[in-house]
Amino acid sequence: MADNLLKNKLSNGDVAIGPFVNISSGALIEIAAYSGFDFVILDTEHGPLDIPTCEDLCRVAHGVDITPIVRVRENDPAQILRALDIGAGGVQVPQICNKADAEAVVRAAKYSPLGMRGVSPYTRAARYFADGGAIFERLNASSMILIHIEGVEGLENLEEIISVPGLDVIFLGPYDLSQSLGIPGQVNDPRVVDRMREAANLINDAGLTVGTFADSPEAANRWIDAGVGYISLSVDTGIYLYGCRHILREIRT
Repeated sequence: MADNLLKNKLSNGDVAIGPFVNISSGALIEIAAYSGFDFVILDTEHGPLDIPTCEDLCRVAHGVDITPIVRVRENDPAQILRALDIGAGGVQVPQICNKADAEAVVRAAKYSPLGMRGVSPYTRAARYFADGGAIFERLNASSMILIHIEGVEGLENLEEIISVPGLDVIFLGPYDLSQSLGIPGQVNDPRVVDRMREAANLINDAGLTVGTFADSPEAANRWIDAGVGYISLSVDTGIYLYGCRHILREIRT
């Protein structure tokens, strides 16, 4: 696998933008790359994608220089291992609530001495033993760990969570946070926005990248102005729906 282009971009302090992916189409991955997106998040939590499909989509992504990230369903070592073994540039893990949760992700995602990720040199990530197995240090350095803070408990434990070595992106989930605050779906409510801004400042001060979801260019720009560097811009299905509606409005009005 080539260098992790997304990790390099974020390390340089640049903003990276990419959509969640629910549709199992290599063509859409190519289109995302040709459109200028930096990454795609292959979604196995809310989307229907499975690991064999994600592996093929990772192959497509690497062919067009866009970084594939896999969002797993839960903080489970087996799911994290499989997501990284297929060659994803990183693993995105939901519902991190405390320091122990974050430590468990790092333990599952990194090889010794950083963690205890299961070792096999015969995976796509390890180039099927083409390098004789001498690849694990490089994989530790290139793979990314992205964790979701999606509730009040996670925000209350944020300082301890971001002290865990090995994390790259702290992703603030506005929709689940709104639900945790008792106002589900109201992501523009000041109670949600203020808590996310406070968290973003804390994460940036710790030298980590802040991530979040934006469902429109306007929302993306607001969060970029607030110091967010990893912008998940909508979902492939939503982007397609928006494009179709926009075209039809232009014709029918």
